[in-house]
This record gives sequence, structure tokens and C-alpha cells, in this order.
Amino acid sequence: MEVLLTTEDMARADRLTIESGVPGIELLNAAGRAVANCCTRMVGPDGRILVLAGPGNNGGDGFVAAEVLKKRGFIVSCLLLGSAEKLRGDAKLAFDSALAKGVDIAPIDLKSLPEKLEVCGLIVDALFGAGLDRPLSGEAAEVVGLVNASGARVVAVDLPSGVSGDSGAVMGAAVRATRTVTFFRRKPGHYLLPGRLLCGPVDVEDIGIPQAILGRIDPGMVVNEPSVWSGSWHPPAPEGHKYSRGHAVVVSGPATATGAARLAAMAALRAGAGLVTVACPSSAALVQAAHLTAVMIRSCRDEGDFAEFLGDRRINAAVIGPAAGVGARTREKVAIVLGGCRSVVLDADALMSFADGPQELFEAIAATRPGEAVMTPHEGEFARLFPDLSADMVPSKAERARQAAQRSGAVILLKGGDTVIAAPDGRVSISPGATPWLATAGSGDVLAGIVGGLLAQRLPAFEAAAMGVWLHGEAGRIAGPGLIAEDLLPALKTAVAELVRDA
Repeated sequence: MEVLLTTEDMARADRLTIESGVPGIELLNAAGRAVANCCTRMVGPDGRILVLAGPGNNGGDGFVAAEVLKKRGFIVSCLLLGSAEKLRGDAKLAFDSALAKGVDIAPIDLKSLPEKLEVCGLIVDALFGAGLDRPLSGEAAEVVGLVNASGARVVAVDLPSGVSGDSGAVMGAAVRATRTVTFFRRKPGHYLLPGRLLCGPVDVEDIGIPQAILGRIDPGMVVNEPSVWSGSWHPPAPEGHKYSRGHAVVVSGPATATGAARLAAMAALRAGAGLVTVACPSSAALVQAAHLTAVMIRSCRDEGDFAEFLGDRRINAAVIGPAAGVGARTREKVAIVLGGCRSVVLDADALMSFADGPQELFEAIAATRPGEAVMTPHEGEFARLFPDLSADMVPSKAERARQAAQRSGAVILLKGGDTVIAAPDGRVSISPGATPWLATAGSGDVLAGIVGGLLAQRLPAFEAAAMGVWLHGEAGRIAGPGLIAEDLLPALKTAVAELVRDA
């Protein structure tokens, strides 16, 4: 399981390692050597390397890299942002060592910098690392702009300068790296957008921090991969039957808006639910019957009939929202679903029906399904439900989702190119990114159905949401460019088959 470390987590890992008896300069030297090794692989023996060093330990890594590269025979020079007199601690030790070994270190001069950038074969961005706590401005922002304009290849140390390690946000300006070298563990900013797009491939290097340190830090953030949820999911057992695989219900909209529910229902069936029923208004029954075969149909005259249907104890999961309609009737159905099913997916219209009073929804979840409901908003829906958790106020998408989960009592599946899944207990999983072709009409309905199908198989809500995102991404990869939502259903069969084979 790939664990991600926030800036605070990484600082604590460094501190605990130093307290255990490992000098800080040893960690810095190991980081600098790792950067030098990356540069050695990327540039020819006659290539010129320019190290841009900042005033902190990130700059210290750059000084070490420059010293190692010079010793290996490369033509290397180093430019320092700020005054050498202000360097402290391990960064000052690394600076003094590099100077003593003959490394050419000079202050950055904005007038001559473009010429220096033009003649170098590789730039080492050691200006600022993951711990940057304010937007770049002034000289620092100008340096970043000149680096990007040069078109030269860039190796970023820890993270491209200007990218927040915790949120992936661009803080004023940010370097566009060719490759990034980070240490011990990746940071959230390596996966969250837009930071992920600025890192290039990321190398994770061991610098001497003991693996046991992770147990003392106890980080709550991971990359969404099978190890996160594989212990909760099992293929059908030989002695099983359809009811042992669960019965999911998908709530349909009126006759003119039935397609979204069908996509969700078929996805739930493909994801492994033993039975799936579409519960629809009487006016929509014939439309649904004309399109569905393996999925059953239940015509409900009114909300009372719908509640009676959900009284069947074999129904253990429900999906409500895809084209269900926004308004009082959907709010009433949400209340019925929360009261009648073990696990619930609240998507699209089910969420927007509470946009003017989200606290009502949160209280209903807390009273009936705390930790067992999954809410699947995209950024626009999220902003309507949690207006005080905007990106301006809480820059980290992971932190926004975590706070929303704790407030609502539901697992939050915050969709996008960097989908985040957060549980009320503080756990967070970040998707490494799926094909952008998934941004198409109906794709979210399929995702909601997949999660509902996994809930029907009795996966816990967090694991069902995380596995659902992963399967959705795999189906998108298999379907390939040009996909539409309907293409995801046969591709989902292949994704599940590959998962079973690998297991």
C-alpha cells in the first residue's frame, strides 16, 4: 500500500529519524546523491548542469548534488537565490562543503540567467520543496518564469518549486519539471492536480529514514490501489448464490429521464451484485422494460409503495440520484432509502435536492447510516453542499473531502481527474488519475452503479467507493479513447476479470 506523507508528516519523519541518532546532514547528503544519480542518467558526459538552489534544505540538497556531479566530471555550476549569509544548519554545511570542493556558486542574476539557462543541458530545481508555505513572488517567481521559458529539461528536488506538497496547488508560479526526485514517500501534491501535471515521472528515493517511522507517524492518506480494498472484496464463492452477492436497487427518474438509472443498474450488476432492480414511477415502467433484461423492474405508484418495496430485507444497497429529479419528491425518497437500506449511494440529483439545506441531509445520514452512505459529488456539487470548503479556503482537495466526510457522516467520493475518497474516520485515498475520456455524459452514473454493486456485496463504504473508482478507471483504460458511457459496461467485465486473475 503506497502511503502519502503530508508536509507535517514528512517533517515529523525527519525529526524522529534525527532523534534516533541519524545526523540531519546524512539525510541531506543522501538526498543530494539521489538527485545527482538522476542527473547522471539524464545528461551526457559533456552536458552542462545548472543547479538553482534556494535558501533552505531543498537548496542544501542542490549543493550536495552539485558537489557529487562535479566529482563525477560533469560541468556544473550553482546559482543561489538569496544571500549565502542567511543559510543555516545542514544547508550551510552543504554549501561550505561544495565551495571547498570547487563548485562554482554565485548569486542568481536575473539579467544573465536566461543566457546561463540557454547553454545548460539540464537544470536542477532545488529552490523550494514540499514545505513551501506562501506563494512565490518577486525574484523567485521571475526565476521560475525564466526556467519554464528556457525549454530546458528540469529535475525537480522533492517537488517542482511553487507546487504545494499538501494540495498540489500552484502557489503563485511553479516550475514545469521533466522529472522529480522525492524522498522516503510521495507527497499528496505528486498526485493532486495541477501538481501532478508539473512533476513528470517521480522517483522515490531511500535516504535512510527507517520504514518503522511510518508506524509512529500513522499517516491516514494512501494512493487508491487494490491493496487498499482487496482484503474486503472476494470473488463469488462456489457455495454462494445470487442473494449472497446482494440485491441493489437503483431509483429511476420519470419516463423522459430513464437512461442514467439504466447505466447505474447495469454497472451494479457488472460489478458483481447478485440482483439489481430499477425502482421507477409507473409512467417509466414500459420504457425501462423495453431496455432491460437481466435487471429487474419494480413499478412504484408513490413513495408509500416505494417504502414498502424497500421493506424486503434482502435488498441491502441502493443508488439514488442519477436523473432522479431535483426537488421534494427526491428528498423524500432519499429519506426512505436511508431508512430502509444498509448502504446507500447518493449521487447527482439526490445531492442537489439538498443544495439549499445540506444540513438536513447530513442529519438524516447521522441518524440512519453514519459511515454507510457514499456521496459522489463533482466539484460543482461539492461547492453547493459545502460552500465554506472552497479551494480558496481549503486548498487541498484531500483535506476538503476529509472535512466534508467528518461533517456529513458519509464517505465522500469527490470526483475529478484526481478523485479523492475520504471517510468520516479520517482515512483518505487519492486516485493516481484515470483517462480524461471518462469526462463524458453518463460516466458518473456508471461509477455510482459500480459503487452500489460493491456495497450490495457488503463491502464497507470506504472500500466500496475506493474500489469503485479503481474499477471505473480501469474500465476507462480498457474502453480507450473515444469512449462513451455505454462502452464502460463491457469494459467493466474485462476489468473485473483481470482483477480476479491477478488475485
